[in-house]
Amino acid sequence: MSPAVVVLLLFAGLSEAAGRILPLVARRPGMSRTVVAGLLLPGGLVEGAVFALWPLTAWTLAELVLSSPPSDAGLVWTPSLVAPLVLSAVLAFPLLGPLLHLLLFVGVGAGLAGPLATATGLGWWGAAGCVAVAGAGLGAAVEAVRHLVVRISATEAPEAIA
Repeated sequence: MSPAVVVLLLFAGLSEAAGRILPLVARRPGMSRTVVAGLLLPGGLVEGAVFALWPLTAWTLAELVLSSPPSDAGLVWTPSLVAPLVLSAVLAFPLLGPLLHLLLFVGVGAGLAGPLATATGLGWWGAAGCVAVAGAGLGAAVEAVRHLVVRISATEAPEAIA
């Protein structure tokens, strides 16, 4: 992966994390900047890593679907493929609505399906299915981890009764 792609993926991850953290900051106006940065940076790295794994996961699913796996090295992000992802992460904060967010990610996934179909020999619909399943699986895994972290962080130590 080129350094430009890594920077774009990190920017998309930070943007996505900011969209997740802004509602939290809006509900708790007394949060310090260090707490917000402490939430934003790891969240951005995790989101960027999930974005980076999307083509790899779709490629792996395509290999499972095909009877004879392709000999290519796999599908990787290129600046032209990742640019719409960055745009969708910047424009479609979850604050703007989940439907718009989903619509933009479907557009990015459709853009990813074409190169996957070409590289694997699958039809476009088969490649789009692999991209959709990979994206949904990664999204569900991240959402499960988010809920687990919130549940763990929300539990407080019981107060001692004196």
